[in-house]
Amino acid sequence: MTSADDMLAVAVEEARTGLAEGGIPIGAALFDGDGRLLGRGHNRRVQDDDASMHAEISAFRNAGRQRSYRGTTMVTTLSPCWYCSGLVRQFGISNVLIGEATTFHGGHDWLAENGVGVTVVEDPALVEMMTTFIAASPELWYEDIGQD
Repeated sequence: MTSADDMLAVAVEEARTGLAEGGIPIGAALFDGDGRLLGRGHNRRVQDDDASMHAEISAFRNAGRQRSYRGTTMVTTLSPCWYCSGLVRQFGISNVLIGEATTFHGGHDWLAENGVGVTVVEDPALVEMMTTFIAASPELWYEDIGQD
């Protein structure tokens, strides 16, 4: 069984990879109910020139097709946007572990209201990473979250 800290570390590693590639530092990973890693990924909107390639989507795609997503946990460094929250609901992902929601408060309240287990860590290092990124690249950040 993998701990929440260990699962979050996978997503953090992905976020750092995305940042090093010149992208947005958001990472995610999908784990099964036993803590086994199914897939991992990072926001690749810039790198792939693909507006749909959010971190959670990348991790989900890299997990491949699963018979069921019941009991799985989506781990993400940042509160999931509505698009990614919809993915969690659509496929019945049971839990979401969020590194921080200070810099962006996405759809995690809605997920919790609809029966998804939500844990928000509020990791100071992740808040700092996003705060620094937003200050350095505000136009890219606002594009990513769909704001002008």
